[in-house]
Amino acid sequence: MIGQGNWQQVLVFTRTKHGANHLAEQLNKDGIRSAAIHGNKSQGARTRALADFKSGDIRVLVATDIAARGLDIEELPHVVNYELPNVPEDYVHRIGRTGRAAATGEALSLVCVDEHKLLRDIEKLLKKEIPRITTPGYEPDPSIKAEPIQNGRQQRGGGGGRGRGQNQGGAGRSQQPRRQDSGAAKAKPKPRTGEGKTAGDKARPPRRPRRITPAQ
Repeated sequence: MIGQGNWQQVLVFTRTKHGANHLAEQLNKDGIRSAAIHGNKSQGARTRALADFKSGDIRVLVATDIAARGLDIEELPHVVNYELPNVPEDYVHRIGRTGRAAATGEALSLVCVDEHKLLRDIEKLLKKEIPRITTPGYEPDPSIKAEPIQNGRQQRGGGGGRGRGQNQGGAGRSQQPRRQDSGAAKAKPKPRTGEGKTAGDKARPPRRPRRITPAQ
């Protein structure tokens, strides 16, 4: 997605610190320069990562909600919710980082079957439905059933978060392939003219185990 679209500046959100680390590592392996910021990183490391992101030295900044608080990035073109937040209000804060001050921006949410309730909670808060799309190659698999989300993704073998995509999850945990979704959504965000208004969103296409496309 990032490579095919030649996206040069993307802020990606995960729910966990371990998830942020693993996703940034995988993106770097795939040739997309990335860095993770979260509460376990020193202030110096977070400052350097943000500076590199703003200067274009890295293309993707992977962040948790707490670490992203207070980030000020002008004219941010892309926000991706790799995992939906457990708290609907955090979603508003996430996508509000793009499309500011009448600038255009785009928000994309990747939604798996486990997260449908989280998506409904977000839509209830927004008082509108987020348009769904299905990306070719990531069609829904109706045979897959939802599993509980407990501070990250529940693994089939018990304990910790279930894997998402390539090696997503906690350090030392057994990795499970990411499940396909049974629905997705996508839409261009509207310009953001001030606080209280949210950019539009593209909720994420259903997924199957995959490699993120390397930069072109």
